[in-house]
Amino acid sequence: MKGCPSSSSRTLMDLFKQPAAKRLKRHSSPPLSPSSSSSKDASSLSASTLTSEERLKMEFNKALAKSKRNLKRCSDVVSKSTSKGIDGVGYVKLKELLVEETWLEVLPDELEKPYAEKLCKFVESEICSGSVPIYPPQNLIFNALNTTSFDRVKAVIIGQDPYHGPGQAMGLSFSVPNGVKVPSSLVNIYKELQQDLGCSIPSSGNLEKWAVQGVLLLNAVLTGMFISFHLYSELQISFNSFVIFS
Repeated sequence: MKGCPSSSSRTLMDLFKQPAAKRLKRHSSPPLSPSSSSSKDASSLSASTLTSEERLKMEFNKALAKSKRNLKRCSDVVSKSTSKGIDGVGYVKLKELLVEETWLEVLPDELEKPYAEKLCKFVESEICSGSVPIYPPQNLIFNALNTTSFDRVKAVIIGQDPYHGPGQAMGLSFSVPNGVKVPSSLVNIYKELQQDLGCSIPSSGNLEKWAVQGVLLLNAVLTGMFISFHLYSELQISFNSFVIFS
């Protein structure tokens, strides 16, 4: 990760190079034509000339671009619902905000189950009422899963619940947007990295780059408000159990 000496950096990147414990099913594809085969060979030859660092950078950029597309999809869904709502508050079904296809494949119909539907309807009604601020913003509720695809997960960091201050929660455990003061809980994580691996302490608390590289930053409770926090826990426990035991 950025900020570590070269030797420590290699140690950290070794973690990211390890294959995920469980890969998605590979789908069979039709035989390639001679022209497409030649194109593939040329592409493979080009890729083989890349250094390890260049390949990692290329993979990171692809994953980052994908996470940005997922975020835009969620933002567009929320934006459209807001324009149709009353006083700028629209109705969004939570299942429409989980858009990363790898998680949709390994969590088929999870949000359709009775316990999940009951919880989702409650959260959706609270969002629509607008009576109490709910964190993170709607488009970031599933940000952890939409940013870190299932097949790229190499480590999981479980947080408790979203930060409650305005502008803090971004759907990634312990992470805050650029420009927001780094929370003490994250400062402690930075200090541990410094002591164990010699990493310098960053000035920003945005952990998006960690998430893109395969660190699933998942809160035990994905949404929060100042009351009725326990009502949100059932669905989150199911997600966490799936991630931990997969």
